[in-house]
Amino acid sequence: MTESVIAESPVTGADAPVASSNPRQRWALLAAGLVAALALPWFVYPPVATDIAALALFAVALDILLGYTGLLSFGHAAFWGSSAYVTGLIATHSGVPFPVAVVGGAVFAMVLALPIGYLSVRRSGIYFAMVTLAFAQMVYFIGYQWSGLTGGENGLQGVPRNFFGIELVETDSFYFYYSALPILLLGMWTAWRIVHSPFGRVLVSIRDNTQRARALGYEAEKYKLLAFVLSAGLTGLAGGVFAINHGFVALTELHWSTSGEVVLMTVLGGIGTLWGGILGAFLTVTLSDYLTSSGFDGIDLVTGSVFIVVVLLFRRGIWGTVRHQWLARQLRRESSRRSTGSIGRTRR
Repeated sequence: MTESVIAESPVTGADAPVASSNPRQRWALLAAGLVAALALPWFVYPPVATDIAALALFAVALDILLGYTGLLSFGHAAFWGSSAYVTGLIATHSGVPFPVAVVGGAVFAMVLALPIGYLSVRRSGIYFAMVTLAFAQMVYFIGYQWSGLTGGENGLQGVPRNFFGIELVETDSFYFYYSALPILLLGMWTAWRIVHSPFGRVLVSIRDNTQRARALGYEAEKYKLLAFVLSAGLTGLAGGVFAINHGFVALTELHWSTSGEVVLMTVLGGIGTLWGGILGAFLTVTLSDYLTSSGFDGIDLVTGSVFIVVVLLFRRGIWGTVRHQWLARQLRRESSRRSTGSIGRTRR
């Protein structure tokens, strides 16, 4: 049944390279990405490097919904922020190593996503976006009112970096980055496996033609719900690492603007590519950090202008446009090579 959906669903746009790229080139790209991740804190201030990695996973998690399922969520800040709070509370009150606290936050995000997703996936388009936004604002209101637990406007302060008593990791941001990186890379790998699995192909078919997927026997709402919960879990991993990195959880992590920021990152890099979210997070965070350190006040003005320019010049996002053009060039070369070979055989 899955194979029939894959065969019927057109592989276009951002998904085309997945089906036709050279495995060697794919592995080379993965290796380059791993080297870049390992080298990042040598070239960027380590806490900023950790923020880049965490927000990159956040963008990748959102892209599972936006790029591969066709669902635009403006409520993912609910999972990012709630996981950050739960991670901080677990780390503060139990004293467990921070990876355990991060996993606890991710599990809470998935549990929270079940009722929200169940009520949201029955809608599509702008209606889905508005429903998720409404639920996210409810979570924000709860975080604001429950000040005895969350700290309210003051936030949750003094979140520790417990890590099996290893002082270097607990006190030095440089070593903390390398202790948190495996968690984030595991989340990236999980996202990659999701979109390259038969389940991921079904998501693409639902995105492209929901009625056809239903006609082939797939319950679209169940697949959307599962994608929603998995996306929330990966978002929770990222949010937990972000909280431990800062040692503080602000109420803004639950605000709708956080959801808008990660949507911007995903679109900036290119939806339906995964790598686009990583690139978008890197560009957005580094630009914001540079402008902040330079004492510039209009950060939102600059990032908004950059977003407009990218949308106008790169219709598929930066990574998506570059990859699409490279794929088109490869296909033209392959077509030319086949035509030349066919002519040669005809002459003989």
